[in-house]
Amino acid sequence: MYSEQVRAHYANPRNAGSVTEPSGKAIVKSTLDSDTVLITLRIEHGVIQDVRFKCMGCAVAIACSSMATEMVLGKPVDEAYRITEEAVANALGGIPEYKMRCSNLAPAAIRNAIDDWRRRVG
Repeated sequence: MYSEQVRAHYANPRNAGSVTEPSGKAIVKSTLDSDTVLITLRIEHGVIQDVRFKCMGCAVAIACSSMATEMVLGKPVDEAYRITEEAVANALGGIPEYKMRCSNLAPAAIRNAIDDWRRRVG
């Protein structure tokens, strides 16, 4: 049912955990179920130097969080801010449509964490 990429990111999540003394952080919870994602990131000179996630959710939520962090690591914040749920799903080889709304939370959490960083730096 799930692609090999989804299974791989679920079995071996990349960037799990928390950034110590993050530049920005955000938590996003699904409005449809209990899936929740916390993103912490460290930004230096406008580039995401470190990004970590904690996820309470299903295999797809964990895989999406893992993939999304991989996609923004090392990117300028403006580029990272434009990450979409569709881009994450495509990078994972596709996810079921019903999972897009409840499990693909990391792109929104990344944008919110960048917004948090922007508020902190003025």
